[in-house]
Amino acid sequence: MVHLDYRDARPIYTQIMDGFREKIAAGVLQPGDRLPSVRDLAMELSINPNTIQRSYRQLEQDGWIMTIQGKGCFVCSSPGFTDREVQRLTAVFDSTAAALMNLGVSREDLIQRLQKEGNTNA
Repeated sequence: MVHLDYRDARPIYTQIMDGFREKIAAGVLQPGDRLPSVRDLAMELSINPNTIQRSYRQLEQDGWIMTIQGKGCFVCSSPGFTDREVQRLTAVFDSTAAALMNLGVSREDLIQRLQKEGNTNA
């Protein structure tokens, strides 16, 4: 369900949150879909259940999922989550572009890369 990269600098719980956010924003997970239980996902990913619980708790606080006592966690039908995801990813893009430019990548190279990506997704 969610892919973890142990070479990624982000904490595991953040990778889990980002994975679910991407799936929800892309429509892979629809409002009302049930997420795996904490125990099942922890076993699947071979990580501590507390890490999953932390991810789910933050996703719930951010309005991406809701917990129904005794039933599990479900994707919310919040119309604003797509806007929030765009804002979050834009901030990530801005910091990544700044880091690349600090490493010597030119603005023109970044623009060419964006144009190239835009053409492959058209």
